[in-house]
Amino acid sequence: MTDTPDQIARTLAQTTGTWRPLLRVALVVAGVAFAILGWMVFQGTGAGRGDSYVTTPVVRADFKVTVTATGTVEPTNLVDVSSELSGTIESVYVDFNDIVEVGTVLAALDTRKLKAQLAIAQAASDAASARVVVAQAALDKARGDYDIARTLENRGVTSHQAFSAQNAMLRQAEAELQSAEADQALALATLDLHRADLENACICSPIQGVVLQRAIDPGQIVAASLTAPVLFSIAEDLREMELQVDIDEADIGRVAVGNAATFTVDAYEDKTFPATISQIRFAAEVVSSVVTYKAVLDVANSDMLLRPGMTATAEIIVAEVANALVVPNGALRYAPRQTANAPRDDGGSGLLGMLIPRTPETPAASSGRAVWVLRDNQPVQVAVRPGDTDGEITEILEGVLIEGDLVITGDTNG
Repeated sequence: MTDTPDQIARTLAQTTGTWRPLLRVALVVAGVAFAILGWMVFQGTGAGRGDSYVTTPVVRADFKVTVTATGTVEPTNLVDVSSELSGTIESVYVDFNDIVEVGTVLAALDTRKLKAQLAIAQAASDAASARVVVAQAALDKARGDYDIARTLENRGVTSHQAFSAQNAMLRQAEAELQSAEADQALALATLDLHRADLENACICSPIQGVVLQRAIDPGQIVAASLTAPVLFSIAEDLREMELQVDIDEADIGRVAVGNAATFTVDAYEDKTFPATISQIRFAAEVVSSVVTYKAVLDVANSDMLLRPGMTATAEIIVAEVANALVVPNGALRYAPRQTANAPRDDGGSGLLGMLIPRTPETPAASSGRAVWVLRDNQPVQVAVRPGDTDGEITEILEGVLIEGDLVITGDTNG
């Protein structure tokens, strides 16, 4: 049965009322989508504006190239004083920080036993000397008897047998004298040995300096074995010291004897001290697979501010660059971010790709062989060949850069 015109009109009215809410929702979604699209276009075009970049002008400057190394301040000559003898410490005459001269008595051992041994050796030497005198007298008598016997034998007054007996007695007297002289030499050597032991009982300073360590007190027993105990540590004149630093193997090729340096210590954070490299040792030192080489720097300490053992950080000057075209190191690391017009690699395209934002692109890694220059409010990549750097600025050896060019070091787009 065919519907009448009135029935058809009523049906259309009912249908329109049903879809009207859905239409409203569709219009709202479309509005949100166009708003997101406009925001993304704004962000994409904003990345290309010149005022969104952080720039620094290319300038000419002088700078110094340095190598950083750490180490400790040490005395130029540190002597450990030990005892050659075993015994009981009788007296200690110096303490920490005392100034000593060459030969200053630092400590002394109990010498009663040593003096007794020396007296025994002296007596033995005297006895040996007396035996030499007796042997010499016996030899003189035997030589006189021999001369008489020879004369009589030549005249035929006595027999040849009597002459031979006198000759044998002479040879025996000579041998006894040689034995007595040998005993005397041995006794004298023993006497010298005990005298030296008595002298060594006095523990004395071999250098002029200051006492840094004292490891002994009166009454303690010293046992001198294969390893002599260290009783005192004496540093030579602390007005002249040295800084021993460890230089990384990557930097050792740039460092040379005679290089000037400055260093700081924790005790004086705002003060720098001058130094000069006097020695670079060939032997490598390996700690936790890290290879370093020891360098020794001469340090003047006339104001006595530096003390042995202080930790220091040194800046060794290995080159000085004058009137060089330089850029900040940040310009060599900078690379622009990809814009919204860049091709997508996540498969998003068309309206869906615009509606679903991607994770922002991170800056591309820079090889340090190019910089970006702002020209006519647009970034332009310029190939360069960098030279020396002081850690903040870098010399540009080759590249189409002139003084005053604005190199990009960053942007304000986050």
